[in-house]
Amino acid sequence: MQRFSKAIVTGGAGFIGSHLVEKLLEFCDEVVVLDNFSSGKIENLKDVKDNKKLEVVKLDLLESKEISDEFAGAEIVFHVAANPEVRIAEPKVHLEQNVLATYNVLEAMRKADVKKIVFTSSSTVYGEAKKIPTPEDYGVLEPISMYGAAKLASESLISGYAHTYGIISFIFRFANVVGKRANHGVIYDFIQKLIRNKNELEILGDGTQRKSYIHVSDCLDAIFYVLDKEKSQYCVYNIGNLDSISVSEIADIVIEEMRLKKVKKKFTGGIDGGRGWVGDVKYMQLDVSKLTSLGWHPSLNSREAIRRACRELLENAISSS
Repeated sequence: MQRFSKAIVTGGAGFIGSHLVEKLLEFCDEVVVLDNFSSGKIENLKDVKDNKKLEVVKLDLLESKEISDEFAGAEIVFHVAANPEVRIAEPKVHLEQNVLATYNVLEAMRKADVKKIVFTSSSTVYGEAKKIPTPEDYGVLEPISMYGAAKLASESLISGYAHTYGIISFIFRFANVVGKRANHGVIYDFIQKLIRNKNELEILGDGTQRKSYIHVSDCLDAIFYVLDKEKSQYCVYNIGNLDSISVSEIADIVIEEMRLKKVKKKFTGGIDGGRGWVGDVKYMQLDVSKLTSLGWHPSLNSREAIRRACRELLENAISSS
C-alpha cells in the first residue's frame, strides 16, 4: 500500500470518514480531518484521537477562505464530506453541502497544487437503471433524488478539474455501505424503531425493495486496492457486492439479532410502486466486474454484511445505554 506524507479527509468524523482515517494513520505521516460536525462526531475518532499524526480541524467547507491553508503540502484528498441523507427534501442543502463544498475543495486543491483526489460518490447517480447489475459506463444517468443529482454534479466538477488542471481523480460509486458508527440507514432505523417498540416494526414501502450492501471494511479495502492498481488520470469504479437483499429480509435479520419474538412487520405500502419515499431507488445492484477484474473481491456478501453491521450497531447501542 502506497504511503502519503499528508492526507486530508473531509468529513473525517463521519461514519465512513472515521474508518478511513483509522486506516490512513497506518501508512501516512500526517492525516488532517476537516469536519463541521453537522453529522460527524468527535467520538467516532476516539480510538485514534491521541495519535500524534492526526490533526482534527473544525471548519465549514463552504467557507473557502478557511480551508485553503489546510491543503498546503497535502499529497491526496479524500473528499467524503456530504449531507448523507437521501430523503431530505430541501434542494439547497444538497447544492451547498455536496456541490458547492466539492467546488471549494477542488479550488483549494488547485491553488495548493494538490494533485490527487478520492471522491465517494453513490449508486444513486444511476437513478432507476434499466440494466441490473449496473456497470460504470451505463447511461444516460438520470438520478431520481436531489442527493443523486448532487453527487453526479460533483462527479462532473471533478472530471472538469481532472482534465483541465491535471488532478488525478478516483470516483467511487458506493452501494449501501453498512457497519459500526452508521447513524442513518435501514439497519440503524430498524434498531431504533424496535428499541422503542418491540412488538411492531414499521417498514417504509412494500418491503420488496432489493439492494446491494457492502460492509465498510470491504469498501475501504476496495478503495485502497484501486489506488494501488489504477494508473489512469481519471477513473470511475463501482464498489458494491455480488448480490442483493430485500428490505423485508433485512428486517428479519435485525429482529433475529435483537432476539425478539412475534414482531409484527407493518409495511406502509410506500409510493409509486412500493418505494419507501420519493427518490427511493427500488432495485439496485452495481456491476463490480471492473473492480473484481483487478483481483479484488468482497469478504462478506450482502446478507453477511447486514448481519455483521447489525451486531456492531447493537453493541454500540448497548454500550451507550
